[in-house]
Amino acid sequence: MPFSGLDYFALDDLLTDDERLVRDTFRRFVDEELMPIVAKHFRAGTFPMELPKKLGALGALGASLEGYGCAGLGPVAYGLINQELERCDSGFRSFGSVQSSLVMYPIHAFGADAHKERWLGRMAKGEAIGCFGLTEPDFGSNPGGMRTNAVKKGDRWVLNGEKRWITSGGIADVAVVWARCDDGSGGKPAAAGSTVRGFLVEKGTPGFSTRDIEGKFSLRASVTSELIFEDCAVPLDAMLPGVKGLRGPLSCLNQARYGIAWGAVGAAMACYDEALRYTKERVQFKKPIAGYQLVQEKLVNMVEEITKAQLLAWRLGRLKEAGKVRPQQV
Repeated sequence: MPFSGLDYFALDDLLTDDERLVRDTFRRFVDEELMPIVAKHFRAGTFPMELPKKLGALGALGASLEGYGCAGLGPVAYGLINQELERCDSGFRSFGSVQSSLVMYPIHAFGADAHKERWLGRMAKGEAIGCFGLTEPDFGSNPGGMRTNAVKKGDRWVLNGEKRWITSGGIADVAVVWARCDDGSGGKPAAAGSTVRGFLVEKGTPGFSTRDIEGKFSLRASVTSELIFEDCAVPLDAMLPGVKGLRGPLSCLNQARYGIAWGAVGAAMACYDEALRYTKERVQFKKPIAGYQLVQEKLVNMVEEITKAQLLAWRLGRLKEAGKVRPQQV
């Protein structure tokens, strides 16, 4: 049975015709293309490698960016894509969030023209995959404590360090890597007070390796990896020139977390839909358990919380659209 969604307060009226079209397009795609395969991949702990090009063909990758073959959608339409992907699987949504908000966005916002020309068009089509190297084994929610460093030596930046819990790391063609920078004056690893900069490190670069994290209990239909840099030398122009300091990675996280807010709504909607379906089918004492008030109260509580979440996500999108959103609100 196709997914109909929960809309207790006629929230569809708050969406434009184009936003509803985007939502309905991805709702059909999820029902027809992803739902039939998700259980297999979740159980096997594998990622469907055909997914990037399918999402690219629908304009989902870098959907909110302009130019380079990107769809140029508004924030609410982008959020609705995340909502539909996550109601199928968090790992599928995680791939889309990383590709769009954590890799394509910083290249688009902070990259040189050559970076944009090389990567954005291919990434929008799903022909190239990216990952975002920020989190480290000892520093996740505290990115200011990162130890990965880059030292300028002649015509190269030399990176050393490790990143962990990196979505798409093992299948990525390019990694956006954040590191503490030293200008090479002393040739020593960057100190704790040095500036954080972003680098594009391509697959196959000597000194750059990845190791997938196996046996996860969550995000199983997603590739999660470690990125390892051992005297990894990249050209000087591999640095993203448009930003320095933690504003770079944190602005990327704001983009991704905005989409994740919509994703959480999609996951909750899927849980409610499954719970409602089950309680209508499960018969005890000669009637479906949906007919008992204790069960009804739980379902009503779900409707209340989902409706509040839908309104919050929609309002957040409209603030973003108007250029008024603050990181704290995300």
